[in-house]
Amino acid sequence: MVSTDRLLAFAAMSLLVIAIPGPSVLFVIGRALAHGRRTALATVLGNVLGSYLLVAAVAFGLGALVERSAAVFLAVKLAGAAYLVFLGVQAFRHRKEMKMGTADVPAQPARGDLRTIADGVLVGVTNPKGIVFFAAVLPQFVDRAAGGLPAQMLVLGLVPISIGLITDTMWGLTASAARAWFARSERRLSMIGGAGGFAMIGLGMTVAATGRAD
Repeated sequence: MVSTDRLLAFAAMSLLVIAIPGPSVLFVIGRALAHGRRTALATVLGNVLGSYLLVAAVAFGLGALVERSAAVFLAVKLAGAAYLVFLGVQAFRHRKEMKMGTADVPAQPARGDLRTIADGVLVGVTNPKGIVFFAAVLPQFVDRAAGGLPAQMLVLGLVPISIGLITDTMWGLTASAARAWFARSERRLSMIGGAGGFAMIGLGMTVAATGRAD
């Protein structure tokens, strides 16, 4: 359905774009620092699901509407930014409640797994970098003469999703490993939780202030 040369070209383009950390990566790092590995991995899963929802939206025409309409794009961007700030504030407020588990009692995530995944989905689906990439770049790699454009886009979309799953997981595991060192002291753990909260707040403000101006 999708030619090998188009698939490889899109994979190369995706790798270049994903190599530059964006909102999703920084969000995963912030969650890893604030809550640990389990929450980071659940966030990664939610992020890739949200990103693939963007792929589906582009494949079935909604992505073009978001890309063409400055008002719709702005609304989506601000919604994602506001939610990032909210999560950052929550992480900072509860920084002193964080504890690392012992060998017998593993650390518990700040939120349930399903809620954490839902957080990741929301951030992934409102990621301005993802919206622009999938709406502007993905359609350029389909073969219009072959037909089945939505199916082609859904297949091509699996490429950056797979790359993102691998790289985001690596970022999350690295950040959670650094958190484990800080966890030897409750004070240091509280500080790193606060830092993760501030990182998410700063990320939300950055997302709100950057992007399209038209």
